[in-house]
Amino acid sequence: MSLKERLAADLKEAMKNKDQLRKNVITLIRSDIKQIEVDKRVELEEQDIIEIISRQLKQRKDALEEFHKGGRQDLVEQTEQEVHYLLQYLPEQLSEEEITNIVKETISELGANSIKEMGKVMAAVIPKVKGRADGKIVNQAVKQQL
Repeated sequence: MSLKERLAADLKEAMKNKDQLRKNVITLIRSDIKQIEVDKRVELEEQDIIEIISRQLKQRKDALEEFHKGGRQDLVEQTEQEVHYLLQYLPEQLSEEEITNIVKETISELGANSIKEMGKVMAAVIPKVKGRADGKIVNQAVKQQL
């Protein structure tokens, strides 16, 4: 079952179960997919859809920090639930240890040895972890290793 088909099936299930939050999350994903497909006149592939979901996940995580700072516990709980639903559609996320290993391998491949080469290292690491790791965590790991 493709990711699009899974989203459609889960949307129907959420509607039947009257799970409004899950329905809203899936609807947002599907509308982003549809918008890009209409604008670019293409059929999105699995990797493109994963990228859209990753982008939405990043937005939710950023918002979560702000809600914590603002003391909005109601929004924190809702956003945490949305993050949970989004993670169901992404491939298994890499642990920090796995990310660090990938960064170490990439640094040795490139022969990078200073923080000035961070951009080059990031450009090589990001495609390897796309959809499976948060860019902030990758960035921190690269800084630590350089």
